[in-house]
Amino acid sequence: MRELRRLVLLGELAPGSAVRERDMAEQLGISRTPLREAIQQLAVEGLIEYSATRRPFVADPTIDEIRDGMTVMASLEALGGEQACENAGDAEIHRLGALHERMLKTSERGEPLEFFETDMAFHRTIIEAAHNSVLTDIHAQVNARLWRVRFLSSRMNKRRDRTLAQHSEIYESIQARNPKRAAKAMRGHLETGIRNIQELLEEDSRP
Repeated sequence: MRELRRLVLLGELAPGSAVRERDMAEQLGISRTPLREAIQQLAVEGLIEYSATRRPFVADPTIDEIRDGMTVMASLEALGGEQACENAGDAEIHRLGALHERMLKTSERGEPLEFFETDMAFHRTIIEAAHNSVLTDIHAQVNARLWRVRFLSSRMNKRRDRTLAQHSEIYESIQARNPKRAAKAMRGHLETGIRNIQELLEEDSRP
């Protein structure tokens, strides 16, 4: 599944393109049964969708869908940061700090997929630390639809220093258990992501 996810995230399987089971199984060197399981999991993550005839293809959300989703995500994660300050256990805050340290190290190595997966684990830890089951469920649903565009934003190396500085602010505000500061930091971070994605989409649309 990791290899199929990598192909989608890195654009080697282009948005809107068909995922042909026989060809993909041969390319990955696996049978079609585990491939189908991987496709189903990536469909849960929002990276793959099914046509009316149940043929899988790489998800290709519209600009408006992406913008709307990121706007909702900014509010969800701001709430998550606020509630994490109030409800997180010491072990969860320690894990958040460890993930931030890992992001610093993976950024230095320049491995975009590893950096992104650590980035998403950082955000997911905050949402889980809020101890709000409704928020956790809704966040997972919205985040699944934004998985690839968040990856594209995450891999913008020219903005990486700012991303890491924002993560530091988020971690420090939650460590200090300052709800207002955490909510502001989380919202600002997602708004930066919206701008990054808008810039990428505008670049892609240029002739």
